[in-house]
Amino acid sequence: MNIETASCQLHALGNATRLRIYRTLVHAGDSGAPVGRVQDTLGLPASTLSHHLKKLLDVGLIRQERSGNTLHCHAEYPAMKALVGFLVDECCTDEDASGK
Repeated sequence: MNIETASCQLHALGNATRLRIYRTLVHAGDSGAPVGRVQDTLGLPASTLSHHLKKLLDVGLIRQERSGNTLHCHAEYPAMKALVGFLVDECCTDEDASGK
């Protein structure tokens, strides 16, 4: 992962509403959640939810799939793991291995 991608993803997650949405989708597991359920769970207006979902989609943290009339959102776990891995790999890289 490059620093630009990490920066965009962290910026998207830096908004409390988007973080709540993302957390809801991560907790939903591989099956994801329909947009309507996310809206009901978080009590967000449809336009607000749509705006925030687009931001998460644009940075690759979620994906959406249509099934009939239902739009399902899924957390992109590989992207989440890459972001966390980037943060862990970059943390304290200048310290020596002994932790001193």
